[in-house]
Amino acid sequence: MLDGLDKLDGLDEVHWRRLGHAYGPADDVPGQLRALRSPDPQARQGALGELYANIFHQGSRFEATAHAVPFLLGLLADPATPDRESLLSLLTALAVGYDETWLPDGFPAAEFRQVADGGRELLAAKPPPSNDDEEEDDDEEDDEEEYDEYAYIESLSAEDQRRFWAHIELAAYDAVRAGVPLFRALLTDADPGLRVGAAYALGWFPEDAAGSLPALLAVADGAAEARVVGTALAAAGLLGGAPDARLLTDPRPVVRWAAAVGRARVLGAAADEATVDVLLAWTAAAPDGPQRPPHDGIEVPFHGGDLHGYAGLALRQLGPLHADRAFDALLDRLPTVTGTEALPVAAEALRLAFPDGRLPEGTPYDALAPRQRRLAEVLARSPQTWLLDGRTFGNFTMLVGEYGLPRTREALLTYLPTDPPPPPS
Repeated sequence: MLDGLDKLDGLDEVHWRRLGHAYGPADDVPGQLRALRSPDPQARQGALGELYANIFHQGSRFEATAHAVPFLLGLLADPATPDRESLLSLLTALAVGYDETWLPDGFPAAEFRQVADGGRELLAAKPPPSNDDEEEDDDEEDDEEEYDEYAYIESLSAEDQRRFWAHIELAAYDAVRAGVPLFRALLTDADPGLRVGAAYALGWFPEDAAGSLPALLAVADGAAEARVVGTALAAAGLLGGAPDARLLTDPRPVVRWAAAVGRARVLGAAADEATVDVLLAWTAAAPDGPQRPPHDGIEVPFHGGDLHGYAGLALRQLGPLHADRAFDALLDRLPTVTGTEALPVAAEALRLAFPDGRLPEGTPYDALAPRQRRLAEVLARSPQTWLLDGRTFGNFTMLVGEYGLPRTREALLTYLPTDPPPPPS
């Protein structure tokens, strides 16, 4: 597997106090890493949650993140480590953040490397969050040193700050990338959860596609579990391997879904009608209700398990030829979704309805284009779509407002005519 990464040797040799995470010096990370091997499930869960909070805070990665990754890989490589599926999920998150940022196109590794160019030097010039050569009980001095660290970052130009953080994220990405051979090995593990996690992880490393694609397609061809096959096919699509068209008629829904999103990713506007039909069907499909099992009962990790939403994103890869049918499917689904699942559906519908971006201030309803009128009316008739856990969802209102429409459903109802005429065909 990964030589030298099968235990926590060397953990105390890292100067964690000189590395920063979301809350300052990272001297709490070694204890959290050790707790991942605790016999107490609550201790392990607590440590995992703390690592998500400090080295992956709200999707951000930090200087300490890349240093923690080799030890996480070592734990993952050891069959005696408990909860390895959870560690694999954490590692993938440390590599790419929230995956919806990159879907449906995949991780742009080459572009990201260009953005990060020069960031290494900026990081080297940054003062540490604290001085481990001095006494660590001087709270006032520690506070001043922590302030100096963030003051340095804020002193950089916007472009240099972008380089700085891109380098931090790229360092974490490359640290996880060192685990690609391990992820390939886990594709044949006895635990289907690990096989799913490994296939999902491999889809984010396009620079290693030549070795990963054959492994993913072999797993998809030989696995019995639909979630393993579906995850492997979707990952293969992200790496440039189009699933076989015959899989579009597979009796397992998730396999049909994965074949369609994979083919859309690779073939784009040249995708066949069968691929388009599967994507449209998944996009328009209404959920069974708010209490349905996670991911429609299918444990596939892409897009947070929202496979309907991912299908809607994949429709954009088909180009303008199918835009009308895609818009119809999105409007069919919009009234049936709520909370975070409403965001990708509304975002894609807004993108199609407002190709020129935000409406000019004060645009009346009568001046809206046909698609814009249809979308406004569906939104106004869909009270649940605006809510998260029964309350107005701020992210959704912001999304609608970005295009110049009224930001609340009540204001949108007022904006529409009392008896609006049917939109022109």
